[in-house]
Amino acid sequence: MTGSDASPSFRLAYVPGVTPTKWVRIWNERLPGVPLTLVPVSAAEAPDVLRDGGADAGLVRLPIDRTDLSAIPLYTETTVVVVPKDHLVAAVEEVSAADLADDVVLHPLDDTLGWELPPGLPAKERPATTADAVELVAAGIGLLVVPQSLARLHHRKDLTYRTVTDVPQSRVALSWPEEETTDLVEHFIGIVRGRTVNSTRGPQAPAQRKAERPAKGGAARQKPAGKKPGGTTQRGGSGTTKGGRSGSPKGGRGGKPRRRS
Repeated sequence: MTGSDASPSFRLAYVPGVTPTKWVRIWNERLPGVPLTLVPVSAAEAPDVLRDGGADAGLVRLPIDRTDLSAIPLYTETTVVVVPKDHLVAAVEEVSAADLADDVVLHPLDDTLGWELPPGLPAKERPATTADAVELVAAGIGLLVVPQSLARLHHRKDLTYRTVTDVPQSRVALSWPEEETTDLVEHFIGIVRGRTVNSTRGPQAPAQRKAERPAKGGAARQKPAGKKPGGTTQRGGSGTTKGGRSGSPKGGRGGKPRRRS
């Protein structure tokens, strides 16, 4: 591992549709002295941004060119089809690729599903971006198949989406330059993998936290046990009865035995 926690900041690139909010919050809680800067990038340019040093790590969509880059897959997204609200597809919970065979399905140039030929009929031209494709769906030109997060990102009141089965899915991964696995990168890896602050790779070593704790039991172990004022002693010994009267152990008779006549 190279680098140092003394780095002034940590730059995290992220592609459209990915929401790093939770991880950024945990970072700020654990490393308040190291500001995290978000760097929005397109899915296509993310690998080059990492290689060129534009970010320390990035949340990207697989597959990517892994040359000189490390990557840890984080999760797989559901694939959906974006349709007008009055389209027949909107009446069902999910559809298959075959159900879209008679519809024009748009294939934007920034497509992230990695397929050469989407289902359905091809459009005359490929839209430049997913945002452009969404506008064409709203205009009734065709449908659009995308990861669910992108459908949410480009949400419109006149459009909806439904799950599509038997089609490629988008995988989101954390990636960084393999020669730049710094301490801060290790910290962020721990966060996205769900390691707690007590993890051995967390910001503070367990041995240090243990040394800061007071000794178990504290001064309470040094205090001798004593009788409680006005209380009873252990079973079998004499003590003070309820009401303050002197008494003998339960089941016994106090005083000198009587002489039988």
